[in-house]
Amino acid sequence: MLRVAVPNKGILSNTAMEMLHEAGYAVRRDSRDLYVSDRHNDVDFFYLRPRDIATYVGSGALDVGITGRDLLLDSHSSADEVANLEFGGSTFHFAGPAGKFHTLEDIRGLRIGTSYPGLVGDFLKREGVDATLVTLDGAVENSVRLGVADLVADVVSTGTTLRNAGLEMFGPVILESSAVLIGSPKTVSTGELEDQALTLSRRLIGVRVAHQYVLIDYDVAQEHLEAATRLTPGLESPTVSPLADASWCAVRAMAPRDHINDIIDNLYEVGARAILVSTITTARI
Repeated sequence: MLRVAVPNKGILSNTAMEMLHEAGYAVRRDSRDLYVSDRHNDVDFFYLRPRDIATYVGSGALDVGITGRDLLLDSHSSADEVANLEFGGSTFHFAGPAGKFHTLEDIRGLRIGTSYPGLVGDFLKREGVDATLVTLDGAVENSVRLGVADLVADVVSTGTTLRNAGLEMFGPVILESSAVLIGSPKTVSTGELEDQALTLSRRLIGVRVAHQYVLIDYDVAQEHLEAATRLTPGLESPTVSPLADASWCAVRAMAPRDHINDIIDNLYEVGARAILVSTITTARI
């Protein structure tokens, strides 16, 4: 029985459960449920605080889990990253009073408010910067105004919260994070439960690919086939099939979802007709 950790709340939770559901796994129906057993797939799911998942998996108490790369690195857990699930993206920056700081050299010996002391401490060590970390549990922007810290290091999305607190970003990016699938050393290194863990990983990656691509079908005259397939090269190569009218053929290919309307416009311009786009629910590539 594969034991899997899933975030029970926060920005990773809903997307993680949606992906698991689309991948064919049972998910909880009530947000108060902390455990779901999926007998069909021989998997037990444990819903845990996102910050604790790397600790449980790293200790071997659970086999695999879904968490943020930031939380994995901050925990100093021995769990290994198995796959990047490419959702829940976040970027970590330093921020301080507007105009006060410009480079890392400016923060030597100062106090840094952060909810990620392990992650930020490792970064400072690599950069050779000596500073004092003030560990806080969220809302670190207020630490400067209240005199607890001289600057902060935290997740930044739009930067609006920082600006409202009178702070601005400076220096290099500390980390670009996203949701990842992690595995315990025992699961990853010994091959125990390898087939089940590999199936889970492949299914989740298949769902991720399905979110990024669509399937496009169209008819095009043979004389315009080369120009059309340059627009829709697919992953390896498009599928080209003959039609009853020998001067025409049908083409099918996977195409990036984000740019599909541009692709349709360009296909029509080169002579493609009967252009249809279908969603993909899951995939293997």
